[in-house]
Amino acid sequence: MRGSEPDGQGTDARRTTRVHVVSDVHGNTEALARAGDGADALVCLGDLVLFLDYADHSRGIFPDLFGKENADRIVELRTARRFDEAREFGRALWAGRDRNTAILGAVRKQYAALFAAFPTPTYATYGNVDVPALWPEYAGPGTTVLDGERVEIGGRVFGFVGGGLKTPMNTPYEISDEEYAAKVEALGPVDVLCSHIPPEVPELTYDTVARRFERGSPALLDAIRRTRPRYALFGHVHQPLVRRMRIGVTECVNVGHFASTGKPWALTW
Repeated sequence: MRGSEPDGQGTDARRTTRVHVVSDVHGNTEALARAGDGADALVCLGDLVLFLDYADHSRGIFPDLFGKENADRIVELRTARRFDEAREFGRALWAGRDRNTAILGAVRKQYAALFAAFPTPTYATYGNVDVPALWPEYAGPGTTVLDGERVEIGGRVFGFVGGGLKTPMNTPYEISDEEYAAKVEALGPVDVLCSHIPPEVPELTYDTVARRFERGSPALLDAIRRTRPRYALFGHVHQPLVRRMRIGVTECVNVGHFASTGKPWALTW
């Protein structure tokens, strides 16, 4: 791994460390295998699994099991926020099938390829669609999994908070506001605050294609205001109203575009 800081972050001949950051990989194994090129480390902020691609309904675990037509229908219901109907539709599709066995088998297949693509070293946390209980089976010695924990990379302290908050979508790794806030609090002050979901700021949580607000974290926003990290990095919202904004001294950056672009966000110092 190893190479400049994009988007006007500047260049400095004295820099010694470059970190690439990705989130919302959603099955893009080919690009993930190149994501660490030129960097000293890769940071991954979760959502490795592709259950259903809202841009291409033919891709993911759901259409593999039930076909594109049924995927079109469930996306239509969810986008219209008709969640009860979507759940009822899903229940009918799953009738007579062993849901857990089918999904876990498909997730395991994706994880085997995705974790094998991680470069060394990789520092990773969970997204809301990930299954944390499976990660120890696939994370090799070059991959460090962190959730409510911190690590030093090139002299800077990175703190990691994985998962999402409770929603009607009921994805695999959603936790209560209280549990999430406890993980944020456990980090203390850090230089780079890494999470899967964004802080609770309307411009950062609104998805312009799905036409809805995703859940952001009030605890993250409070930590940013109190502890003033240099950066807050996150994903989850695929097409946000704004990808980047400053809160006080903290540069907040959405890096959740990896599945579609295959390009990591770079941080150098």
